[in-house]
Amino acid sequence: MTKIVLVGAGSASFGLGMLLDLVAYGEELAGSTVVLSDVDPVGLDLMLQIGRTLNRQAKTDLRFEATTSLEAAVDGAEFVITSVAVDRAATWQRDWEIPRKYGIQHVLGENGGPGGLGHTLRSVHLMVDVAKRIEAVAPNAWVLNFTNPLTRVCLGLARATNLKVVGFCHGIDAAYRAVGVTMGLVKDATDARTQREALYDRFDIKAAGLNHFTFVYSIFDRERGREIYPEFCERLAQMPADFEPLSRRLLASFGRFPAIGDGHTGEYIAFAWETSELKGYDFAGYAQRARESKEKLQQIAAGQLTAAEFAGQTSGERAIPFITALLHNINQVELALNLPNRGSIPGLPEWAIVEVPSVVSAAGVQGLTVPAFPPGITALLAQQVAVQDRAVEAALHGDRQAALQALLLDPVVNSYAAATGILDELLAVHAPYLPQFAEKTVA
Repeated sequence: MTKIVLVGAGSASFGLGMLLDLVAYGEELAGSTVVLSDVDPVGLDLMLQIGRTLNRQAKTDLRFEATTSLEAAVDGAEFVITSVAVDRAATWQRDWEIPRKYGIQHVLGENGGPGGLGHTLRSVHLMVDVAKRIEAVAPNAWVLNFTNPLTRVCLGLARATNLKVVGFCHGIDAAYRAVGVTMGLVKDATDARTQREALYDRFDIKAAGLNHFTFVYSIFDRERGREIYPEFCERLAQMPADFEPLSRRLLASFGRFPAIGDGHTGEYIAFAWETSELKGYDFAGYAQRARESKEKLQQIAAGQLTAAEFAGQTSGERAIPFITALLHNINQVELALNLPNRGSIPGLPEWAIVEVPSVVSAAGVQGLTVPAFPPGITALLAQQVAVQDRAVEAALHGDRQAALQALLLDPVVNSYAAATGILDELLAVHAPYLPQFAEKTVA
């Protein structure tokens, strides 16, 4: 029996995914209390109804509650799962459009590059406020964070609080898709998603680096009982030219294949625009999918549809398996957790937040030490660690100079005039979300 809190639970995507996972692990968590928390009371009430519906359908013994008070939610909590954002789609679109006005050729604008700076300044400030409120009420709780930019948010929390923070991302799935397609086991990425469990059973893929910028260092084929990285590289060279062109270019140049695929990898690479087809995100599609998902959940809550289609489904995220491993002392290997480096990746600072395979048990979580990367890969990672350090300091302290340094250090930014123009406009359009900079100006 434990208390698990979902902060940001009113989100139809995050909230539903976590509810499905909780119900899937209902036997291991029997008798536990799940508290949903959000600033949106309407969305919160909807997800509470969905949680109770799924609980009844699966006949699990979980107790669902909801509150808009964060302090009330986390009081006595052992685990707090966070995924929060304000005006997510609208602010992301501005992060994408503003650098383009100044001639910056970037490919996604979410977690890296100049768009990633805007996202960092907002998210770190927001999450530090949330985390300090958690720490005041539940200082011993585990905080399992999904809020992006993940590495930078986790670094901000490590610097601003004493909480036990772990970052979660399902990006390693992209490596399994790439290997499955390349080895001829699945037709395409869509087929790979339906065959996800089979691919995980067949292969043991190890990758490390920074969230959304990790590199594969081992591909073990369990069926054949051997390492197949060299064979994967040979087969990859025979794939159609439009299959992960940026990742293949990095493999040829630096000696390791990016685990996350071209999209997120391209956020950290100056020349990504030359090969990537990504020219921003489908913001309209994002909004449409969110509306459709919420409408379906509303119909389920109203009794117009059943929740039968969700039976047995899980999100693919690892927060709930992580919790059960801690509670039941399972000694479980997790392929990708975001933790302070502490020697896991040679050549990077101890304080850097890295994504590495880890072991979870009742004793806590321990990142594994991975083999040293080739010098070029280490240099790419170290460059991003430096950018992240400056971006996080800017977010924590409203430091305009640190924010400018983050842009000038970023390989995607190739102009001082562009950097200063981008920064001025980002700070202006996002001012309602960045009070730390206003306070600095007044002071």
